[in-house]
Amino acid sequence: MSFIVRPMELDDVPHVSQIDREAFPTDWPPPSFRKELNSPIIRYIVVLDDTESRCDHVEAVEHNAHSKWHILVSRVGHLLNKGLFSNRASVAQDNKKIVGYAAVWLMADEAHLTSIAVRQMYRRQGIGELLLISITKVALQMKAQVVTLETRVSNVGAQALYEKYGFNKVGMRRRYYSDNGEDAVIMTTDNIALPSYQ
Repeated sequence: MSFIVRPMELDDVPHVSQIDREAFPTDWPPPSFRKELNSPIIRYIVVLDDTESRCDHVEAVEHNAHSKWHILVSRVGHLLNKGLFSNRASVAQDNKKIVGYAAVWLMADEAHLTSIAVRQMYRRQGIGELLLISITKVALQMKAQVVTLETRVSNVGAQALYEKYGFNKVGMRRRYYSDNGEDAVIMTTDNIALPSYQ
């Protein structure tokens, strides 16, 4: 399988909305994607399944052979059977193949990871991991020093993934989720701009 990560565009909104409803059916109101795409403090990325329509001009994800990013990208590449993903400025549009998205808000020097969602049929293939790595890189480009998020106490799989990539449990938000009153675990990275993190 081959996947492409790129910034979300206006034409992607119907497909991202569908993924959002599938992943978070009890969240209300739904995100205002059209409005948020114009915000200078919000970034969305999408992952496309590019298995059937490989492009001739693909710009590889830049990484330093000795950096943590190289290790992270290599791990995800191994999970997704090599040759996996790329960033490119111009994508042969077929947004019906959007399989996941992630969003981050910048508040001062802190990036708040608000959403990571993957279509049901594409889960457990490393796409969530790919989104996490990519959105952390976006946060770094936005000059964030840390990335923080909330996740359900019961979502131990997500917590394990976040811990794998340097997130630490730093607190709890009581009755955070309105659908069932479940608590949220607050997780935060160390300074992502430091060489020790990268």
